Amino acid sequence: MIFEIAPEWVHVQHSEAAQFTEVYGFVGSQGMVNLEGVRFVPKGKPSKTLAVFMHPASTLQLLPMPQALAKAGVHVLCAGSRFAKNDTPLVIEKVVLDLGAYLRHAKEKWGYKKILLCGWSGGGSLALFYQAQAEKPTVTQTPAGDAVDLRNLVPADAMVFQAAHLSRARMLAEWIDPSVTDENDPDRRDLELDIYNPECPSQPPYSKEFIVRFRAAQLARMRRRTAWVKQTLKKLKGDEMERGFVTYRTMADLRFMDPAIDPNDRKPRWCYLGKPEAANTGPVGIGRFSTLRAWLSQWSIDDSNADGPRSAASITVPLLAVENSADDAVPQPHARIIHDAAASKDKMMRVIKGATHYYQGQPELLKQAVDLCVGWMRTRNLLD
Repeated sequence: MIFEIAPEWVHVQHSEAAQFTEVYGFVGSQGMVNLEGVRFVPKGKPSKTLAVFMHPASTLQLLPMPQALAKAGVHVLCAGSRFAKNDTPLVIEKVVLDLGAYLRHAKEKWGYKKILLCGWSGGGSLALFYQAQAEKPTVTQTPAGDAVDLRNLVPADAMVFQAAHLSRARMLAEWIDPSVTDENDPDRRDLELDIYNPECPSQPPYSKEFIVRFRAAQLARMRRRTAWVKQTLKKLKGDEMERGFVTYRTMADLRFMDPAIDPNDRKPRWCYLGKPEAANTGPVGIGRFSTLRAWLSQWSIDDSNADGPRSAASITVPLLAVENSADDAVPQPHARIIHDAAASKDKMMRVIKGATHYYQGQPELLKQAVDLCVGWMRTRNLLD
């Protein structure tokens, strides 16, 4: 049965004593954090369970999956963080507080009894980090040393990890372009590592030796950037508490060019942002614009608290992990890594054959994903 859905604008507010204004406008400058989301309620279908989708920096209400779930009879909330559509100043610990405000609102104001936390794409590691801290809080400060209280988060009752990656930091560590030799001049590059240059001596399929060298150079660039961030943060004095900066060329994963690396059904020489070289140099590459605190919280491979496998090892609720076999964003092994790392006794892993990251133009595969999720929910008494 396909239900008609009624989109409902949602406003959730929670208080926060911030050191300085980090989000432009009224969203978080008046001692309160104002959050916006969209709830999809199937008409004539009451429910005591709410599926909650949140991405650290994106809004998800226009994605096919949340709306399709709602049309299948599931109450769905697409929750926007305070950093919606701008991850430049994003501190992941604060996104966790935002997600917690939504879950508390869902139970205390709307009366839902059960929460299904859905981690799609970048929301996967966020959902895992949230649930790990809700079950057993351990984090008391951000990687920059700012105090944060993650106690008393409302835990979810079950989780879905769908087309999701291990963490933002791990993704950047494998996507950043190691050919850049000068952070202030992206045109100064090492030809031997410049994979988009037709004169690069290494071409797909890449040798094992080149892959090892390339990955090591990526990690080295990441750590040089992090060292500069920490140095700069220490130098700030008085009311100068933060600084923004640009990291050029961050979309150079070898997997984009060589389908033999972590093979699946993805399109070669392509990524979810289009042509990889254009994404590498354009304004939408991950980690392109950042503040010092945001870098340490979401992008630093050695400092970020939001690490998917580490968080998964702390969760105990039922978990459904879904891999899309033609995903052009998330590397093929990630869903399995999370499934295997999870401490949940009730966990299941499934692959949607041929599905891309967004299910765009794939209604049959989208239906498979919805049917899988709904069936999984039903067998665990998450649907009325």
